[in-house]
Amino acid sequence: MDLKEATLLGDTAATHWYYKAKLAALLKLVAGRPANRVLDVGAGTGFFARQLLLRTDCQTATCVDPGYGDDTGETIAGKPILFRRSAGTDAADLVLLMDVLEHVPDDVALMAPYVAAARPGTRFVITVPAFNWLWSEHDVFLEHYRRYTLGRIEAVCAEAGLEVTTGCYFYGIVLPLAALQRLLTRAKRASDAPARSQMRRHSTLVNHLLWLACRMELPWFQPNRFGGLTAFVVAQKR
Repeated sequence: MDLKEATLLGDTAATHWYYKAKLAALLKLVAGRPANRVLDVGAGTGFFARQLLLRTDCQTATCVDPGYGDDTGETIAGKPILFRRSAGTDAADLVLLMDVLEHVPDDVALMAPYVAAARPGTRFVITVPAFNWLWSEHDVFLEHYRRYTLGRIEAVCAEAGLEVTTGCYFYGIVLPLAALQRLLTRAKRASDAPARSQMRRHSTLVNHLLWLACRMELPWFQPNRFGGLTAFVVAQKR
């Protein structure tokens, strides 16, 4: 979870429909192949690594983010989770890059060293924001360089040395609503206005309805190569 968004959401982050749905999609994608050691690259708050420790048989997790002030550690459900400014992938069997690659000028250059250090067969789960036509002040606020199509992120994975096993879009049901909101915001926003995040706290009812829409999508999102707000890729080291 991005540190900027965590500040905006506060203690509601874990129940926010967007992160709740993304976690549910992640758990569905990794089900059936349990991971023992997880490396969460660009982890921010470590939301996804923490949840894997709580909800799966994962035994240890390491969160890497240059935004951390110091190397620290704690335990969750009796399992260690480490927070590091840098770390290798040689001991991990599952590597997460959740909304990370869009933050750097050269996405292949960021990913390639982690792939090179990983053992053959190590799985990678990668998410990126979808479609440049959805570009908005939200992307500017989060300092994104680009948004992706599935074809583009799959090509990045292949160039970095990964073999893609699953590629799909998620948040397809809410895509029309989000697209309309961004078009309206783009039309009303003054050219000199500072960029703002579109991530916000919602009322209990709105949050529940958006989560319900995403939950309805979970059974069929893996074959979805048509559209959504986020592109998911599952790949493995060759």
